Amino acid sequence: MADFLEETRGEITRRLDELKPLVDEYSRLEAAAAALDGVGGRSAGAGGTLTRGSRPGRRPGSGSKAGASTPRRGTGRKPGRAAKRRGGRPKGSGSRAAEALEAVKGQPGITIKELGAKLGTSPNYLYRVMPGLQKEGKAKKKGNGWHAA
Repeated sequence: MADFLEETRGEITRRLDELKPLVDEYSRLEAAAAALDGVGGRSAGAGGTLTRGSRPGRRPGSGSKAGASTPRRGTGRKPGRAAKRRGGRPKGSGSRAAEALEAVKGQPGITIKELGAKLGTSPNYLYRVMPGLQKEGKAKKKGNGWHAA
């Protein structure tokens, strides 16, 4: 009986260890979805899900893919005029950029992949953040590694 209990406890512990990263990811995605609710004029229904009929990545009223071959209408702007930029916070002023910069200061020569693992974020995201810090003169790239300026 004691062997059965120990074996069961071991199985439960191993399974909990397997599921922990998934639960953490779920929490991060849930927080991101909550932060995005209402951004860009899209409304979320109950529970943070998109309303019936809406699909991510499609213009409102686009319907199905069947009409995808029809040409798109113009933007309504006169040719040669640039679109106005939206306001908002400056590029690279987020807390992730600051965290990345601190990690680079703490470990000069760190690669994007190592930086992503250290910060718990996607390296793809950091490939957008780090060049912004480089343009601002806060970080420099030497080979594959990043250094504080």
